[in-house]
Amino acid sequence: MKRGQDTSAIQNIIAKKTQIIGDFVSEGDIRIDGIIEGNVITTGKVVVGLDGKITGTLESASAYFEGAFKGEMKIAGLLTLKSTAKIEGDVITEKLAVEPGAVFNVTCKMTSSVKDLQSGSKTQKTA
Repeated sequence: MKRGQDTSAIQNIIAKKTQIIGDFVSEGDIRIDGIIEGNVITTGKVVVGLDGKITGTLESASAYFEGAFKGEMKIAGLLTLKSTAKIEGDVITEKLAVEPGAVFNVTCKMTSSVKDLQSGSKTQKTA
């Protein structure tokens, strides 16, 4: 990668019928139509298509699910679940959008960074 290149333009695609066993780390967005068994970590967005599945852990800025997930998920921003999504495990997210029909069998903790009005510093708020 060239010095100074914008990593937000990077998009990784895990194609249908592709299986990855192990950790997948990226600074760009990821689209998953295959299967990942392991840790998925990115500073970007994760999109899991209808045939996509993650078993393990997921840490990302945001996530959009049409497929399946089983494990521990930490989403810094918005987690969107379409009607075909099947999510099981532990979820920590700031915002959550769930369409009717989605399966959401999890322990969910919603947090957000809010500015403390008295001190002016950011604190973490749990909903």
